[in-house]
Amino acid sequence: MRKQNFTITDMFLAFLAVSLISVSFYQTWLGLDQIFGGSSVIIALVLSLILLFLLWQIRLVKLRGDSSTGLSVIYFFFAAFCFIANFNAMYTRFMRTDIYTTELREINEKFNKLETDVTAKLNYSVADMKTRQAIVSEINLLKIQIADPKNVGIGTEAKQIITRIERLIGKKITPLTPVSQTASGYQDLADRMAEQITQMVFNLSPEEKNLLADLNNAVLKWNKDIQALLLMSQNEIDEMAQGQIDKSLSEYNKLGNRAHTILGEDKFQFTPSLSKTQEVGKIGYAFNHAIKNFGMFQFFVLAACILLDFGILIIILLMPSDPRNGGNNNNNGFSSKRRGTVLIPNN
Repeated sequence: MRKQNFTITDMFLAFLAVSLISVSFYQTWLGLDQIFGGSSVIIALVLSLILLFLLWQIRLVKLRGDSSTGLSVIYFFFAAFCFIANFNAMYTRFMRTDIYTTELREINEKFNKLETDVTAKLNYSVADMKTRQAIVSEINLLKIQIADPKNVGIGTEAKQIITRIERLIGKKITPLTPVSQTASGYQDLADRMAEQITQMVFNLSPEEKNLLADLNNAVLKWNKDIQALLLMSQNEIDEMAQGQIDKSLSEYNKLGNRAHTILGEDKFQFTPSLSKTQEVGKIGYAFNHAIKNFGMFQFFVLAACILLDFGILIIILLMPSDPRNGGNNNNNGFSSKRRGTVLIPNN
């Protein structure tokens, strides 16, 4: 067989293989770090060298025109480990912020839903929900009217609002007086009038009253804090999000369990929530999240990982065999016979 020459095609394939496997090595290192820690760099290096060696062997087999099935199966086995690690590293890198922001928004919704559910289960003097909503609207108007600098105190407009509220709740409201004839005094009067009417509508025990107040404060606090965090840069979100998620869910679970204890099993059931983002960076979480939220971005990451680990193999397998190695033994000079005159000696 004629000696193989290193062609331009071979140089191109070698460059392409080294480039792709180098990127795969780095991503494999990152993807395996959460499992093997500092040893992940050695494991990633060994896997990458094995892949390069197998690609070289497959190329030689293809040039000879022999079957490369066995080597391809072995390559696929080792490349599968790199593929899994690559997907974990790339998906986590590009989706980390999105995963955190999604979790934070869900926590916001959980707090709002908890407040709504608890409020719906409390004891009321006014049973109809629409009537309670109308009373709340009137209370807000009353507070604005009492503190209005142009007509402070319980004047004509405020008395008309109080009359409408009395019709809705079916009870008489006691007009209060300001502690001082100042803006802060009238604001205090507005708050005390609203508190009086609220107590008449919400027939709450001291425990229920404290629960509702703490729940309202928590909803306002976390809605504000989460919205402020979501406006920060990507790096700041990645650094701070997990801490905020853990704190908010801890308070959410405490309030939910407290509501369950105060209201009772029959009126209110609560299931504590756990942070899903604790698993960010783990291989299982990356694939599970990608499957549940599969879309264009997930497809792009999947295609990129396939290209890194299997692209060069596909190219080599599709390359034609070297024509110089097929059926050329008949042309070998060492196989030709020398013909000439045969001399027979005389006896």
